Amino acid sequence: MMKKKQKIGLALGSGSARGWAHIGVIEALTKSGVEIDYVAGTSIGAVVGAVFASGNLDSLKEVVLQFDWKQILGFLDVVFPKSGLIDGKKVTDFLRHHVQEKAIEDLATPFCAVSTNLADGQEVVIRKGDLIEAVRASISLPGIFTPVKKDGMILIDGGLVDPVPVSVVRSMGADQVIAVDLNSDIVRRRGAGRTSPSMHPDKGPGRIVQSKVLAELNKKVSALRQQAMAQAGQWLSRDPMPNIFEVLQESIHIMEARITDTRLRLDPPDLLIQPNLGHIKLMEFNRAQEAIDAGYKETMRKAGDMIAKQ
Repeated sequence: MMKKKQKIGLALGSGSARGWAHIGVIEALTKSGVEIDYVAGTSIGAVVGAVFASGNLDSLKEVVLQFDWKQILGFLDVVFPKSGLIDGKKVTDFLRHHVQEKAIEDLATPFCAVSTNLADGQEVVIRKGDLIEAVRASISLPGIFTPVKKDGMILIDGGLVDPVPVSVVRSMGADQVIAVDLNSDIVRRRGAGRTSPSMHPDKGPGRIVQSKVLAELNKKVSALRQQAMAQAGQWLSRDPMPNIFEVLQESIHIMEARITDTRLRLDPPDLLIQPNLGHIKLMEFNRAQEAIDAGYKETMRKAGDMIAKQ
């Protein structure tokens, strides 16, 4: 009797700039002959997952490998901070270029984006409707990106409730789940005695880029200060303490790392991929090649386990 083919689901986790590792993971799985039947993503995982489900992953890779600090800065449209420092319209335009105007239910590969309902803290799994809107909701990091209004809800980053959406992929129909956790070394790195990257800057090119981005953000907020934003200017002033972007991002991702540990213990995937990404800061989107390589290397190391189960 012929063995039934197992349906494979891919759960792509949150992690800001480390998310380019998802590209390497998918490339390694494809090379290993693992066919992905379902994809669910949270935050940056939703970005890469949506592009993959749209069939444009190669195009995304080509673009992100060219990122430099000026291009990264171009996505950060700072606004008067009513509900977030960055409006997100430029990020939306970037998404539109790679996934076009599609409905989720029309994608060749079934896809879900995970977000959080700000009103009650409930997980919101977006399974249909506008793909770009769904991804934009999933990446709305509190305090940084403005939230998204959808179906009477105010939606923010899905990483607050489900950083690595294993259960979501199972609910889509996956027999086996491959999960990608980008933040496994965040707490471990701090446990080794390291403090804030702002207080002990790296010497490499990545830190130089991050410093330039933050310096330019200082300028943008300083300009807004001329328009009654003195307080916001103080938030991003040069200070030995981490600035607001670092504090918000690092704090949220530490929390997400803790939530991920708990959820993965309660609902473990069939294959867990945890690339070594601790050297990549959360805003270093210019280090795509390093992230992609790390994802590819770790997946190739573990892919044999999944192949053996099929």
